[in-house]
Amino acid sequence: MIEKKQKKIISPMLATLTEKYFSDSNWLYEEKFDGIRAIIHKKNNKVILYSRNKNKLNNRFSSLVKELEKLKTKDYIADCEIVAFDKNVTSFSKLQRIKKEKVDIFIYIFDLLYFDKFDLREDPLIKRKEILKKKLKFSKKIRYSKHVLKEGIKLFKKMCKEKKEGVIAKKKDSKYISKRSRNWLKFKCSKGQEFIIIGYTSPKRSRVGFGALLLGYYDDKKLNYAGKVGTGFDTDFLKTFSKKIKILSILKNSNLENEIKEKDFVLIKPKYIAEIAFTEWTRANKLRHPRFLGLRSDKSIKRVIKEK
Repeated sequence: MIEKKQKKIISPMLATLTEKYFSDSNWLYEEKFDGIRAIIHKKNNKVILYSRNKNKLNNRFSSLVKELEKLKTKDYIADCEIVAFDKNVTSFSKLQRIKKEKVDIFIYIFDLLYFDKFDLREDPLIKRKEILKKKLKFSKKIRYSKHVLKEGIKLFKKMCKEKKEGVIAKKKDSKYISKRSRNWLKFKCSKGQEFIIIGYTSPKRSRVGFGALLLGYYDDKKLNYAGKVGTGFDTDFLKTFSKKIKILSILKNSNLENEIKEKDFVLIKPKYIAEIAFTEWTRANKLRHPRFLGLRSDKSIKRVIKEK
């Protein structure tokens, strides 16, 4: 615990994907939420919600900001996930509909980076969570993210049985660092990640807007093609989003043009990121059975890579 001035913005610590699931007494395990990551910055009873790529989220989630400001606490910075539920399961797709319909939204806080006059990032995670639970106030909308000790595989099996997203495994003594780390690991029940929208195909038959979205990711600064997604859109999205992508600059990339085996497609300058669910990667490094879940605005284009 180090006495310091409160920083304006802290970039989040990121977990690494793994398929080697384990139980270990030196680790704690939390539910992995299917929502939007955010950093809460509270100073003098004013709250700013920052996205993963440091954009302000106050206008989009104004009701949660008001709820956080009602809970009187000392100044703090906390790491959290903004979620909506489809039945009892967090749903990124449901969260995307908050502008179109009434959707109940919540915050789950799982880490405390700064409190009062003290920077906690050098403290062990287990200590930060103890301070978080003791010092912050919670409500129906603002919730503490619980964890279990040691029993990682047991919790993972429970999450998958309940059709939930998965588990985040964290070393109990881990410091908080603003980059991806193997001290935090993701156990996913199903495959899914973000992809850059690099183009689209023309609609066929009665389809409006566009046919499919072409997806890509970066690998060592090179833009790679991951396949196309043609399901998961409603008619309203097909109409509105097609207008947005059709005004973008055309992307000239001979490698991508030669790799994409579509008759009628347009490559566009990368601007938008899509959340995609899929069953697996093929041997050709393409997505099998991809499904569109929604657009993401909380991540930088250059940070979209193939999760390993």
